[in-house]
Amino acid sequence: MTDMPAYPSPSAGTPAEAPPRPAVLTGAFWAFVAATVAGLVGAVFLFFARDALADAMRRANEQNAARLTDAQIDQAVTIGIVIAVVIAVVIALLRLLFAFKLRAGRNWARIVLTVLTALQVVSLLAGQSTVIGYVSTALALLGVILSFLPEANQYIAAAKAPR
Repeated sequence: MTDMPAYPSPSAGTPAEAPPRPAVLTGAFWAFVAATVAGLVGAVFLFFARDALADAMRRANEQNAARLTDAQIDQAVTIGIVIAVVIAVVIALLRLLFAFKLRAGRNWARIVLTVLTALQVVSLLAGQSTVIGYVSTALALLGVILSFLPEANQYIAAAKAPR
């Protein structure tokens, strides 16, 4: 007979304790949350810009001889605002999900947030934006930078190891 126990010891097979989350990763998380909130605030401001959007559409209608009625223009502006707000809310919810996954040390979430931030930068450079758009983009860029610092890299690598 051997001196080996019949059952595994309590420490066998238990995952190693996760390292403490670095401050830079917590900072990246909050930067992405703040960028998301700023984006939602920008979407809410669309409701307050409704008249300006309708006036711009009326001017374009007159220049292009499209012959849309005022009721059609008002309806188009309302539909456009609602669609923009719904898209902003969906993107915000996804971004928050990815930010929480990044905070948990998921590398794929860091990559997705980086791609979304790159798309946000391209969108900002391609068209007109507001101060809120610039603030949101700057916060997202800060989140990307913080999430790729050495401390964050080590944490993400350590979080991946036990799985």
